[in-house]
Amino acid sequence: MFSSAIERLGRCVLIVAVSSAAILVAGCSSSMKPEDFANKQPRFVIEDYFAGKTKAWGIFEDRFGNLRREFVVDITGTWDGTQLVLDERFVYSDGEKETRIWTIRKQDDNTYTGTAAGVVGAAIGKSFGNALNWSYDFDLKVGDGTWRVHFNDWMFLQPEGVMLNRATVSKFGIDIGTVTLAFLKPALNQS
Repeated sequence: MFSSAIERLGRCVLIVAVSSAAILVAGCSSSMKPEDFANKQPRFVIEDYFAGKTKAWGIFEDRFGNLRREFVVDITGTWDGTQLVLDERFVYSDGEKETRIWTIRKQDDNTYTGTAAGVVGAAIGKSFGNALNWSYDFDLKVGDGTWRVHFNDWMFLQPEGVMLNRATVSKFGIDIGTVTLAFLKPALNQS
């Protein structure tokens, strides 16, 4: 009986030690920053890429990796030299439709701010090289109510007009899901 108690205690100490090491490593790891992509090509200039027509296909997965929604987005962008207006028309696989209008302003060579219905305050974007990182809070419709969630949204321009987008959605600092999109800019896709 004494030896089994020691064995259980040893397992508990091992679990605590491994857990502590994992927390320490996670705490010391650095997050990806837009500046990390400063030398990557092709250069992503949001107002150039989104001017005109763009199409995207996307999915939403919950935090367990279960596919919850699929959708297609038709986007019309208008750049007037000061602001970019994105008219996004979503069609979900269950037939639901949604429209979101973004107004995006360029603050300097690398910084953007954006507003849209549901965005709390303004989204802040940083762009370097082929990458753009948006950070914002959003009032997300869930059933008959809304949840205030946080988006950490990364876009990466690829050759031939393809852009890949991955957004982590969190609430109270806990990841609740991931949105993944592939954008295609037809005019850039012609070789």
